[in-house]
Amino acid sequence: MYQAGGTIAALMDQVKNHGLILPAIQREFVWKPDQICNLFDSLLQGYPFGVFLFWRIQPENREKYQFYDFVKDFHQRDNPHCPPLKDLPERELVAVLDGQQRITALNIGLQGSYSQKIHGKWWSSSDAFPMKHLYINLLGQPEEETGSQYQFEFLTSKQAADKNGEECWFRVARILEEDRDDLNDDLNDGWEGDRESLKAARSVLRHLITTIFDKDKIAYYEEKDQDLERVLNIFIRMNSGGTILSYSDLLLSIAVAQWDNLDAREEIHSLVDEMNKIGDGFSYSKDLVLKAGLMLSDIGSVGFKVENFNKSNMAILEQNWSNIRSALLLATELLATFGFNSQNLRADSSILPIAYYIYTRKPGEGYLSRSEFAKDREAVRQWLIKSLLKASGIWGSGLDTLLTSLRRVLKEEGEAGFPADSLGSAMASRGKSLHFVDEEVDELSELEYGGKRTFALLLLLFPGFDFSRHFHVDHIYPKGLFSTSKLRKSGVPEEKIETFKIWANRLPNLQLLEGTINNEKRQKMPSDWYDKAWPDPEARQRHLHSQGIDLLPGDIKEFEGFYTQRKKIFKARIEQVVNRKEDGL
Repeated sequence: MYQAGGTIAALMDQVKNHGLILPAIQREFVWKPDQICNLFDSLLQGYPFGVFLFWRIQPENREKYQFYDFVKDFHQRDNPHCPPLKDLPERELVAVLDGQQRITALNIGLQGSYSQKIHGKWWSSSDAFPMKHLYINLLGQPEEETGSQYQFEFLTSKQAADKNGEECWFRVARILEEDRDDLNDDLNDGWEGDRESLKAARSVLRHLITTIFDKDKIAYYEEKDQDLERVLNIFIRMNSGGTILSYSDLLLSIAVAQWDNLDAREEIHSLVDEMNKIGDGFSYSKDLVLKAGLMLSDIGSVGFKVENFNKSNMAILEQNWSNIRSALLLATELLATFGFNSQNLRADSSILPIAYYIYTRKPGEGYLSRSEFAKDREAVRQWLIKSLLKASGIWGSGLDTLLTSLRRVLKEEGEAGFPADSLGSAMASRGKSLHFVDEEVDELSELEYGGKRTFALLLLLFPGFDFSRHFHVDHIYPKGLFSTSKLRKSGVPEEKIETFKIWANRLPNLQLLEGTINNEKRQKMPSDWYDKAWPDPEARQRHLHSQGIDLLPGDIKEFEGFYTQRKKIFKARIEQVVNRKEDGL
């Protein structure tokens, strides 16, 4: 039977005082700022809010399950997860089975903040995650295109203060922090516009306050059965129809409910966070870690199927977890030493066979640096990069079948070293050959700047970089030289200008360069910069030759000769490194 639950303000009090909590089977908060803004706009427009599903848990059962608090101050890097709750009061608990996203969105908007990474900044930089609060523009206008009637945005305090005369940004959380009369007085005292605008702003503020404090917006259904299996089935039935909740989320919920000694949710999320902080940062997901658990524990077909998540399999996964965790962290560190990160690793799933190999062989931390493993590390590196270079995509369709096949090869042959040849044969038998035909070699020789395959190919062509320092894909002839006006001014024939602009971003004009050196080089002609960086002619020539540069004209008009010759050199090198006879592929 559905029940009335009161106002949104009362709901927020319940969240603040742990009158409402989250069971471990719940997924993480996944809404983006725009969705939170849309929710508040819908509330003020009077749209239906939806019904919640609550689970009332008796005091004698509260120790059987793990519970979490709602996210309040969301931080994409430092605080993306629901915090676990300890020392719960000895009374009935009410857990939210359906409605977590909406309640968390309200909690962030009315009592918290949202810190999201700014595109283009490093994950390691705190400046990349400015703290923002939910604001409403009290003078905002409706948008016909989106159907929004009220303008909500997440802003920093500085952004809100830098308003123009047509805006009046009000931090929404103030309505829970301050007295209503004080809010109106503050609005009146600080007003700089005309009376009509003030009247409109006061009307919107009054409507916001009334919506949160005075209107009964909450309706819920309460489940009182104490059987976890029944509750889990209700949860899955309530959530499996949504598109935001993935199937893997539901399977993770099952895993969480069946681990006995470890908190599966905490373990998986903390591992994802730890992996993603390695090197320059990765973007692995809990889905990948969950699949790794299936693969490394030799469970089923590696697929996200309900039968793979039965109690006996989850007991195996829990028993093996410590070694699985170690293998995934070591595999991630290995990829970081190769130069990979979230920006250039084309397929996250490519780490899984490497993690399985490390898991079964157990080489220890010395695997990253000891000379006895050097040949093995190089075999892993070359196999990985070649798998990432295939245009068709090795790690796309048929992934579970491929991983199962590769797992079998690694299990049978991995004790003697990384079996790159046998893995290649298994991949070829499934239509995923690592052999590159002439057309593929030609296509690789002109990969474009910015592509993840471009970085991987440069890694293969020019091994030996120390990736403890930041390396960039850099233009040899700077991009700034290739504007139409500059090319025309330099005397490049009109019919070649567009071709030169295209070639500027292709592989023959690219190299790997350390970030600090890249900054020094900037817009200099390469011949001038190399003369200064390598003043000794013989040393300079050796370096250029190692980079596949046998011709480096000082005049941009002769760029075609440079491009053509380096492409020829690259094609020969690519053919050599991707189709070595000893690979047997």
